[in-house]
Amino acid sequence: MQNEESQAKYSKLKEYIKKQILMGRIKPGDKIPSENDLARMLSMSRNTVRKAISILVNEGYLYTEHGRGTFCRDRSINKKNSRNIGVITTYISEYIFPKVIQGIDRVLAENKYSIILKNTGNDVEKEAAYIEELLDKDVEGLIIEPTKSALFSDNLKYYEALDRNNIPYVFIHGYYQQLEDRSQIILDDEEGMYCAVKYLAELGHRNILGIFKADDIQGVNRHKGYARALTEHDIPYDPGYVIWFHTEDRHTKPYYAVKSMIGKGIPVDAVSCYNDQVAFKIYELLRDMGKNVPEDISITGFDDSYLSVNCPVKLTTVRHPKEELGEIAAKVLLDMIADNNYMNNPVKKIIKPELIIRDSCTKR
Repeated sequence: MQNEESQAKYSKLKEYIKKQILMGRIKPGDKIPSENDLARMLSMSRNTVRKAISILVNEGYLYTEHGRGTFCRDRSINKKNSRNIGVITTYISEYIFPKVIQGIDRVLAENKYSIILKNTGNDVEKEAAYIEELLDKDVEGLIIEPTKSALFSDNLKYYEALDRNNIPYVFIHGYYQQLEDRSQIILDDEEGMYCAVKYLAELGHRNILGIFKADDIQGVNRHKGYARALTEHDIPYDPGYVIWFHTEDRHTKPYYAVKSMIGKGIPVDAVSCYNDQVAFKIYELLRDMGKNVPEDISITGFDDSYLSVNCPVKLTTVRHPKEELGEIAAKVLLDMIADNNYMNNPVKKIIKPELIIRDSCTKR
C-alpha cells in the first residue's frame, strides 16, 4: 500500500511539473527549486521528489548541472525539425472534412510534412486534451478548427501555451472572438447565407424559415446574412421564423421545430438551412409530411456537399471550396513557420462564396 501511495505521489508531481513546462509557465533555461525545497514546499519525501525529477530528466524535459541545479530543457529544436503538423478538426467523418484534410495533406506532403490528425467531436474538453497532447509532441505548427467557436472559450490558456512555446497555428472555418486577431482562413458565411436568402426573396418567398447553429461562429454569421437579406427585401424579421440548435441537439431540434410549425399551420414557403445535412433531412421530413419540394416549400442548403446532389431533389446551396480552403491554410501555416515574426504578421483570408442553383427552389 505504501509503495502504491509513493508511486501515486511521484507520478502526480511529475505530471504537475511536466504540465507547467508544456503550458510555458516553466520556460527553457528556468531553474526549478531544489529537491529539498520541493520536498519541504509539497510535504513530500526527498526520495519521492528525486524520482519525479529523474523521470523528467530521462524524458527530456529537464537537465541537471552538477553544483548548479536542475533546469528546464529547450525542446524547441526538436519541434522545429520534426516535419510534423497537428490538424485538429471538430469532426473527421462529416461530409466536408475529408476534402479539407485532403487539401491540407496535398500541400504538406509536397513540402515533406506529415499530419497528426485529431478530432474533437466539437467537445471543448477534448480540444483542451488534444492541444495539450500536441504540445507534448514534436510539432512545428497547428491547423485548428475551433470547438464551439461562438461561445466564450475556457481553452484560451492552451492557445497562450502555444504562443509561449512559439508554435504557430491557423484557424479554419471559424475563430474565437477572444483570438480574432490570429491567423484564420474562413469562408464569408454571412455573404453566403445572404446570397441564398436573397435568391429566395427574389423568387417571391415571404415566409422564409431560417435554421442556424448557435454554438459556432459560422452559424452566428450565417444568421446575420439571413437577417440582412430579409431587411433588404422588405421582409419583416420574425424571431419565430428562426430555429437555433446546438451540437448536442443537432439531430433532433431542427426537425421537431419545423414539423411543429407546419403542423400548426404556420405559413412556411421556404427553409434556408445552416448546411446541406440539415437541408437533406428537412427534405425527408417534408416528404414524409406530404409536402413537395419545391412546389410547396423551397429549400436551400450550404456547403455544396455530396448531399446536395444526392438529394432526390438536387439542392440549391452555397459552394464551400473545401480543398482550396485546406490548401490555403497549409500554405499560410508553412509561411508562418518560416517567419520568426509571425505573431506580428497575422494572416486573414476570407473566401468568397458562390450560390449554386439547382432544383430545390421555385418561384412563388
